[in-house]
Amino acid sequence: MTIERWLRLLGGLFVLMSAVLAYWHSPYWLLFTGFVGLNLFQSGITDWCPMVWVLERAGVTRCKGRKV
Repeated sequence: MTIERWLRLLGGLFVLMSAVLAYWHSPYWLLFTGFVGLNLFQSGITDWCPMVWVLERAGVTRCKGRKV
C-alpha cells in the first residue's frame, strides 16, 4: 500500500475513532476530530503533511507517479 492510501485510511480511522470516543466517553474528543480536519485542510493548501514524514520513516513507499 502506498503513502497516499495510508493517509486516507488513517485520516478516516482517526475521525471515526474520535467521533465514537466523543459519543461514549467525552465530547472533548471532538477537538481531536478538529485537529485532524485542520491538518487535512493545511495539507491540501501546502502539499505537506506530517504523517507523510512518519510513514516515509516507517518504510511505506510513495505512489510511483509522484515526483518529489
